[in-house]
Amino acid sequence: MRRVSSAAHSATVTVTGHLMDTGILARILDDVLEYGGDYRIETLDLGRQHEDESRALVEISADGADLLDRILMRVQIHGANAVDPGTATTRPAPADGVFPDDFYSTTNLETLVRLDREWLRVRQPEMDCGLVVTDEDGQQVVRTVPVSDVRAGDAVVCGAHGVRVELPVQAPRGEEDDFGFMSSAVSSEKPQALLVRQIAERMREVKAEGKRILWVGGPAVVHTGASPAMVRLVRAGFVDVLFAGNALATHDIESALFGTSLGVDLAKGSGVPHGHEHHIRAINTIRAAGSISAAVESGVLTGGVMHAMVQAGKPFVLVGSVRDDGPLPDVYTDVIEGQRAMRAQLPDVGFAIMVATMLHSIATGNILPASIPLVSVDINPATVTKLADRGSAQAMGIITDIGLFLEQLARELAPE
Repeated sequence: MRRVSSAAHSATVTVTGHLMDTGILARILDDVLEYGGDYRIETLDLGRQHEDESRALVEISADGADLLDRILMRVQIHGANAVDPGTATTRPAPADGVFPDDFYSTTNLETLVRLDREWLRVRQPEMDCGLVVTDEDGQQVVRTVPVSDVRAGDAVVCGAHGVRVELPVQAPRGEEDDFGFMSSAVSSEKPQALLVRQIAERMREVKAEGKRILWVGGPAVVHTGASPAMVRLVRAGFVDVLFAGNALATHDIESALFGTSLGVDLAKGSGVPHGHEHHIRAINTIRAAGSISAAVESGVLTGGVMHAMVQAGKPFVLVGSVRDDGPLPDVYTDVIEGQRAMRAQLPDVGFAIMVATMLHSIATGNILPASIPLVSVDINPATVTKLADRGSAQAMGIITDIGLFLEQLARELAPE
């Protein structure tokens, strides 16, 4: 137990859950010290049984009100809320694309804001945004707004007062459901067949609940020869929306038009004459048609993942980068517009699966609420680690070859 310093500003927070099993309490105390504050544990009520939750009251102090607010915002990512939260303060945004200096910086957890003593649930929680209060049909609503989208005069929640968060329900260690088996440290040694069956079962449950499944994919889906398996999943209704970059769509279309990916014959695994030109020729063909959907409708594009998405009437959002050739006409070259298009597809998403892409996985993780289960599949363990480090604590990882994984998943959900 640490004694509080003589700092002039303090507040008491409460946190409930499996504090010792999950290490939440230790992380809260570490963050307080890292931010330059101090703490005193007022009470720590440990559950008597393994399945019982624990509760802690922690007094946090800091040398200034602004620093205390920053610490209180920080510890909220662990579910620690002020015992006396008060009511929220709002200030007008001083200019387009600028928050007030003391704006509340959001987490991706379920968030509530108290205005005039009434708690309002924030719409579509997202990390690293602000909270804006608006009126809709005579009712106050609170929504997350990225800094690029705030407008001068918007009522922005400031400081940590009047805000609380809710952690997703967590089972004590050793008592997770079957899907929770995946939540241990990322490893390539887990029984993959079991994990694939668990993912398939969760996807069936999500569809039965009327929710949508979001996929985030990289070009290795094509390079590994997994496009046919992905097509089967699309046709079986297990791909409701797809986020990707220019590369996945380009090489998928190259494969459909020329039978190659990056100039390599996917059937033989060898290069072909002038194969290095195929990706740019594929892009040119689609640009001439006007769009991917126009190429499908005109009969120019007759196969592949993008063809299956168009035929199934499923949306996709392609966001490009400075590395892109072309790009395809469907690609968002303005990343802010691309972010907006991605956010627009998140309502009703109940499950997200990310395969073979680090940057798009992190970008999607940044805008997903923590309540949406997220699986990352990659040959590189760093991809899953970076997702978790960026705040997507719900990310679960499978380290494996993408081609093998997608083929196994297709056998579970869409047997030939």
